[in-house]
Amino acid sequence: MAETTIKLPDIGEGIAESEISEWMVSVGDMIREDDPLVTVLTDKAAVEIPSSVSGKVTWLAGEEGDVLAVGAPLVKIDVMDNAQEEPAQTASAPEPEEIAEEDAVNEVPQPTAEVALPKVDQGKALAAPAVRKRAAELGVDLSTVAGTGPEGLVSHNDLDRFLAGGTSRPAPVQDRVTTTKIIGMRRKIAEQMARSHASIPAITIVEEVDVTELERLRAQMNGDRKDRPKLTLLPFLIRAMDRARAVVPEVNSRYDDDAGVLEQHAGMHIGIATQTDNGLLVPVMRNAQAASVWTIAAEIKRLADGARDGTLSREDLSGSTITITSLGPLGAIATTPIINHPEVAILGVNRKQMRPLWDGQQFVPREVMNVSASFDHRIIDGWDAAQFIARLKQVLETPALLFTQSEEA
Repeated sequence: MAETTIKLPDIGEGIAESEISEWMVSVGDMIREDDPLVTVLTDKAAVEIPSSVSGKVTWLAGEEGDVLAVGAPLVKIDVMDNAQEEPAQTASAPEPEEIAEEDAVNEVPQPTAEVALPKVDQGKALAAPAVRKRAAELGVDLSTVAGTGPEGLVSHNDLDRFLAGGTSRPAPVQDRVTTTKIIGMRRKIAEQMARSHASIPAITIVEEVDVTELERLRAQMNGDRKDRPKLTLLPFLIRAMDRARAVVPEVNSRYDDDAGVLEQHAGMHIGIATQTDNGLLVPVMRNAQAASVWTIAAEIKRLADGARDGTLSREDLSGSTITITSLGPLGAIATTPIINHPEVAILGVNRKQMRPLWDGQQFVPREVMNVSASFDHRIIDGWDAAQFIARLKQVLETPALLFTQSEEA
């Protein structure tokens, strides 16, 4: 037999390293050419690496969760005598595998270990010297006696009740801790959030928006929707973001920190933060500025379903120019969303609530919702951020403006 080394291939898009997500073979396994060896995780997708030869697996590069550089040895295989022997090589880059919800979106189940900690030191029980001396003579541990005095002070009566089989202090409970290695999608999210928070000096603006009229319009349109998807608030918010960016077009940009270059886009490619069982994904709707609210609603559903069942392509998960995030009815009154690096702005949608608002003559019930927008302060000044939010509020509170032609050239 001749040994062949399969290396981590160049998957493209400038990716320099990948994380081992799931091994599909073990040392000693006999495999055939094109059998899957491992699934690796990049910033964009899960990719399955196949074998280029048939033979016996003799060595694996690491454990699930380890990160390897492109070109690093991945698997060593003793090639079968009747198979074509090949020199050490780098496997050709496979097409990105569609992300699967349970395994390929990267959250590889890890065994958890229970760690028994030492018993908690409860400290010296509170008691008068005479009570303490009596307890010592009787061989009673005062820490097990329930004290009824101030701050748990143990008295002679408490000691008597204990001796008679009455109330005692519960024995210290041994704490138990489980540990889980953070790998896969959860680690990618952590790394992205840490980078964004560390590198972007952000300013967040929270504004109150009266969405009463918008909700009436939405209910009417849903009543007439027939076979079209149900409209949530998100399609209207995305339209409003397009109208507001006409005032401050820089919000629809990507900033290259290293090169010091701002890429301002004419097309609005919306990242839609989507919670899945395996973590947060941000699929991308492209050219949202040219879509109707019905088209936006249909695309949001496609992207959300695909994120959760693992049918999105790598292209569906890259290239956003501005992001919107919403916690739906579970949302708080206000949030401070973290910008999705390398973008320069993100809009957070908060929970709606019915509130009394003054109309000039009396208080009337209105549906109110706060929007929270964060901006990269290196690119967007406070004045521009305020202008963007003011225009967004105006459009949402006057829904007819959502259906006028965008002011952006």
